[in-house]
Amino acid sequence: MSMTRTRIKFCGMTRAGDVRLAAEMGVDAVGLIFARGSKRQLSLSEARMLRAAVPPLVDVVALFRNNNREDVREVIRAVRPTLLQFHGEEDGLFCASFQMPWIKAVPMGGSTPVEARVLQQQYPAASGLLLDSHAPGGSGGSGVPFDWTQVPAGLHRPFLLAGGIDADNVRAAVLATRPWAVDVSSGIESAPGIKDGEKMQRFVAQVRLADQDLAESEPVAG
Repeated sequence: MSMTRTRIKFCGMTRAGDVRLAAEMGVDAVGLIFARGSKRQLSLSEARMLRAAVPPLVDVVALFRNNNREDVREVIRAVRPTLLQFHGEEDGLFCASFQMPWIKAVPMGGSTPVEARVLQQQYPAASGLLLDSHAPGGSGGSGVPFDWTQVPAGLHRPFLLAGGIDADNVRAAVLATRPWAVDVSSGIESAPGIKDGEKMQRFVAQVRLADQDLAESEPVAG
């Protein structure tokens, strides 16, 4: 039986208590948003406070959307994220220029299928790709899932599944797509940026049930 474990990222954190609770639940990463116009955008001082609440071995992901180079550098200096996430029209050279691991959000809500080969050419240095349900040019956070059958075959990078995921559908999402990780924000909230402890707990529990389903479905070696 394989040891399947889907990683979990809680994004759009705005309260230190939510960060600590997420870590206690075994969440692998927390996302801090610096995209202008986001309802969950943090100032540097707010982000530093949240960063101080993150225990060891939990990734801190800094999320940007078309921020300029100095914005990104300032966040890196002040907040010390472990991973960068780019959600806008940034090209692969820009994303790679900060000498840090990074992931790129890919809009899956358009009418044209996304090809793994094209993504590999556009973002060859990405540590991973985040498949989100927004349309090209959109900002994400739509709260609506995309068609999971459209996940590109043959991706050479780990992918994170995002967009419209919550405790009610994440088990099905994991079973349908087998992602490296799932990424949730509004699906664990009572209001933008305000995480709900019960929804967080239910979400984690459903991901673990999906992992159990996958492990039990694997053929036994021998």
